[in-house]
Amino acid sequence: MQRLYDFFRRHPTGVDAFWAVLLCGIALLEVAGSGSGTAAKLLAVPSVVAMGAAVALRRRWTRSVFAVAVGAGAYQLLAGVPIHTADFGMLVVLYTVAASAAVPRALSRAAFGTGLAAAPLYSLRFPVDKGDSTANVLFTLFAMVPFALAWVLGDSLRTRRAYYAELVERNQRLEKEREAQAKVAVAAERARIARELHDVVAHNVSVMVVQADGAAYVMDVAPEQAKEALQTISGTGRQALAEMRRLLGVLRTGEPQESEDYVPQPDVEQIEILVEQVRAAGLDVDFEVEGAPRKLPTGVELTAYRIVQEALTNTRKHGGPEASASVRLVYFDDGLGLLVEDDGRGAAHEMYEDGGADGAGHGLIGMRERVGMVGGTLDAGPRPGGGFRISALLPLKKS
Repeated sequence: MQRLYDFFRRHPTGVDAFWAVLLCGIALLEVAGSGSGTAAKLLAVPSVVAMGAAVALRRRWTRSVFAVAVGAGAYQLLAGVPIHTADFGMLVVLYTVAASAAVPRALSRAAFGTGLAAAPLYSLRFPVDKGDSTANVLFTLFAMVPFALAWVLGDSLRTRRAYYAELVERNQRLEKEREAQAKVAVAAERARIARELHDVVAHNVSVMVVQADGAAYVMDVAPEQAKEALQTISGTGRQALAEMRRLLGVLRTGEPQESEDYVPQPDVEQIEILVEQVRAAGLDVDFEVEGAPRKLPTGVELTAYRIVQEALTNTRKHGGPEASASVRLVYFDDGLGLLVEDDGRGAAHEMYEDGGADGAGHGLIGMRERVGMVGGTLDAGPRPGGGFRISALLPLKKS
């Protein structure tokens, strides 16, 4: 029994054919058992076969089948064939036309009108009681009800199917939009990590190179200074490795890695440590803070730290041996002001405009991206008389 059900579910046309054969068989038996003459019985056979074929093929050729059903009904009226069981197929075909999304609404409504007209036409051709018009009217109204119900049920099913299809399409569209947003978020996170890696590597490796050069220079004449330089190189390298482990851990898993080497995101307070680090590397830096220091949003603090880090790294690399720099932080009521200046060789600082000292696109471009992410503004360019200036205003968003 289950196999038969599965077969019919996979082959709906087979189900229709089964019911068509059943209707035709009952109708033919009905015609054969009627008291009509042989000629009348033979006239009824074409309409029975036509209605059976319409039921069997209603899903495959809906429009054509409807025309066949209407033609069979017209043939019955013209040939004087009384109603028989196969005429139930007209209700099935009308339901199919109303339920099919492939049939235009105009044709569906036309089929509804045709179905309603079938009962009055039959009543006129085969009146129930020739002497009682009231009985004929009541019969006509009663006969119109099945046609109306068949069309309403089919049209309701068509509406539900269309609504369900719209829900499925909307769900697929939303899923694609979520995937696109996820890809954008991943790309943005990777870009952020790339900027972080650039800042970490550019700054710390620069310090290590300067200290290594100094150690090599004084190794024979001042071993103690060389030892201090090597210790600075070791500490700077460990710090760089710890930050890189953190960033690569986020890149792999999407979550910060908890370990003893975990390094928190740099903040404004660590700018002073950064300045001391740069001074130890041989660059004269003046550091000044104005206003009342206070806790700032994480994004603002990280942006301020990275801007100072990038600016001092480029000054140390390209400002020349006698260059000096100044860092000034100003706490406003509604934001944080940042000014980094140097008096180095201005021409060398054109490397900023080319995307950073390494040519990888992380100089001023990276700074502007960081400042833009927190809604701030950045002004950068050569100073009159030589050197370079970077001025940024990072607003504090009101909660």
